[in-house]
Amino acid sequence: MQSQTAVLSAALLCWTLPAAAQQRPLLTEDPEPIGAGRVLVEGGVDATHDQQYPVSGLKGNLIRVPTIGLSVGLSSIAELQIDGGLHDRLNITQRMPAPLSSDLMVTGTTTSDVEDTIVATKIRFLAEGGNRPALGIRFATKLPNASNESGLGLDTTDFYATLLGAKTVQSIRVVVNVGAAILADPTSGNRQNDVLTYGLSLARAVTQEAELVGEVNGRASTRSGGPLPGTESRGILTLGGRYTRGMLRLDAGVYFGLTTYDPTIGATLGFTYVFNAFKVP
Repeated sequence: MQSQTAVLSAALLCWTLPAAAQQRPLLTEDPEPIGAGRVLVEGGVDATHDQQYPVSGLKGNLIRVPTIGLSVGLSSIAELQIDGGLHDRLNITQRMPAPLSSDLMVTGTTTSDVEDTIVATKIRFLAEGGNRPALGIRFATKLPNASNESGLGLDTTDFYATLLGAKTVQSIRVVVNVGAAILADPTSGNRQNDVLTYGLSLARAVTQEAELVGEVNGRASTRSGGPLPGTESRGILTLGGRYTRGMLRLDAGVYFGLTTYDPTIGATLGFTYVFNAFKVP
């Protein structure tokens, strides 16, 4: 029994290291980078029921296809990440009065747009060893690709700073994220909301190829006068699984909203592929 646990633990650690990035289908970031000279490509399809956009007043069923992620290993401890999507399509089921509903250029029952792009740098400053967890930090900026005229964007630029921690305990990988984000007010150019961001994920190896995963990930508004439009508290519970063969990993998951602003349920299906692209001097 002990030897089986040791094998699963080693297998889980090996899977986590080459494909840490966003750990599809999860959002909680592992502090371990993908490795010097490696490139990680990930993609997928998301389907969400009752997706809400409080700033535009739209609500409906959202399809994101494809979601795209690219990570480049700059060194043994650092990587560059770019994440986004090419096509978000919302089938509108409800329109509500909202701060920017008058700016909408949507006349039918559907609207679509590209997705906002997130550019991030992740640095691991302490490697895991013994009873010591791995620790890292991640800085990210959200760029306003999606427009508020489509109802799917806010036309704001946001900044994130997150402390990352992770530890493998027998066959379970535990990852914790705690950070802060500066979210701009989409209705005014001179206000912002500083929110607390959080994430807790678990990944358990069940065979040498398969693992079960789950997480709680979100943000909490800290503004005393209440959140600004578009900066409300959010939370998602995700449950799923991953199957790894070599440098390719397939994943699937379902997620559930934890606040009144979150979708009721959604599903995701995708892949992650890692390859050696160049040598770092």
